[in-house]
Amino acid sequence: MPRPPFAMVLLVAVASGVCAAATGFDGQRAFEHLRKLVLIGPRPSGSDGIRAARGYITGQLTQAGAAVREQAFEAATPAGPMPMVNLIATIPGDRPERLVIGGHYDTKRFDDFEFVGANDGGSSAAFLVELARVLKARKNAFTVELVWLDGEEAVVEWAGTDHTYGSRHYVEAAQRDGSIKRLEAFILVDMIGDKDLAMRREGNSTEWLTKTIWDAARRLGHTRAFLDSTTFIEDDHMPFLEAGVPAVDLIDLEYPAWHTSGDTVDKTSAQSLQIVGNVLVDALPAIEARLAAR
Repeated sequence: MPRPPFAMVLLVAVASGVCAAATGFDGQRAFEHLRKLVLIGPRPSGSDGIRAARGYITGQLTQAGAAVREQAFEAATPAGPMPMVNLIATIPGDRPERLVIGGHYDTKRFDDFEFVGANDGGSSAAFLVELARVLKARKNAFTVELVWLDGEEAVVEWAGTDHTYGSRHYVEAAQRDGSIKRLEAFILVDMIGDKDLAMRREGNSTEWLTKTIWDAARRLGHTRAFLDSTTFIEDDHMPFLEAGVPAVDLIDLEYPAWHTSGDTVDKTSAQSLQIVGNVLVDALPAIEARLAAR
């Protein structure tokens, strides 16, 4: 996870079901994906765990009818060369230009305790699996690429280039083959499963993209989860911004279990995943309209 620069169960369940019916996104399905990923155990880059996670995600995408491919590369890390793999699912749209929605699926490596990353790594990976199912059934104005990024976490410590390996590789590959010209915008989801969801506007992010998503949150009555304040965070959206691609980071870094053994399933909730899914799906038409008018 990046470093910043410095009991009303029934009612909740009913509300979640109503929202799922409205948008197609199902927070309970996403939560089940999260639970199954966590059962794998730690999933740091280059490990058996992340290979198992990749197999699970690929299997779910195949069942959903989404075309998926691996973008394999070797990353130069402080611990030496390390094999990494971005997973890319393509959802066809009316136009060939791409809207990319991504998040990391690796977990931070710790040797002194078991870190299963339910929120930090699990929530973004699970969210994208459910979003693939939703977008396959939707008429998309642009081709959508869903990207599970490897190597977001530092292998040793978040400093220099020891982080965001997968996003940097994705952008560099798009620059080399020229496809960056057809990359219209990037939406990043990271740590979105916290039970006490409270996301602030990320200050490095493209203003109009942030505003469009926060407008959708306000429209849906989710201002307690999408706060009207700003923070600055380094994350997987930065390589896209540096390449001139509009990008936004949806993240709740105010999470006491961050990078501890306590980042477990019980600290996360289907309701938080539902809220983010509802807001993002609701915001998509306005995002597509803005991109089409460029």
